[in-house]
Amino acid sequence: MKTPVHPSTTLGLDEDSLVVDSTMYRGMVGSLLYLTTSRRDIMFSVWVCAKFQVRPKKVHLQAIKHIFRYLKGTTNLGISFYRSQNFSLLGYCDADYAGDKWERKSTSGGCHFLGHYLVSWTSKRQSTITLSTYAVEYVIVGQCLMQLLWIKHQLEDYDIYESSIHVLYDNTVVISISKNLVLHSRTKHIEIKHHFIRDHVQKGTFDLVYVKTEEQLADIFTKPLLEDRYIWLRDRIGMELIGE
Repeated sequence: MKTPVHPSTTLGLDEDSLVVDSTMYRGMVGSLLYLTTSRRDIMFSVWVCAKFQVRPKKVHLQAIKHIFRYLKGTTNLGISFYRSQNFSLLGYCDADYAGDKWERKSTSGGCHFLGHYLVSWTSKRQSTITLSTYAVEYVIVGQCLMQLLWIKHQLEDYDIYESSIHVLYDNTVVISISKNLVLHSRTKHIEIKHHFIRDHVQKGTFDLVYVKTEEQLADIFTKPLLEDRYIWLRDRIGMELIGE
């Protein structure tokens, strides 16, 4: 398989599908979850399959086997880190609004670079349902910033201080809200804690920068993709050939 998940895959409960051995299914999911620490390219597909561990069906097992077939054909892919004096922080974050066809919840994803190397990544379903795209994406930016803040504090322990950390995002509304000193009426229902984004932008800790959707690297952690797009993103997040 060229990709770990088919672009048209929309897994749900599938009541009409046959039930499979849950113990076997959980073992397969557990092995793949362990593997995501070094194979970031399967993060999204494994997360999708992990949602159905309670009562897995045949279609879910087929999706798991699809991932294993992809891994079998890409055993020479891995991550490498090289010596560098570049400690600049850079973050990408994105959301697939209501991407979960079963519960209509949004999927968030993010990746954080230290220099030229990806050191942190995430893919998760939001715990609540939001009624607008800008609301869910504003919340997701906050989650991305919290992770970058944590990395920033770790660097400070080694006397490495970073400011004006760029966070690349493809939503101009969210960027405008973060830089607007006047509380916009469209943000009234967003919980107050998420407005710390604007506070940090004003302080100069972070700078939200627009990036074209086609250059948004976090897409690989939020949605199934076509082969060409997937491979392009996989290369950009640092997956490379490490040997035969």
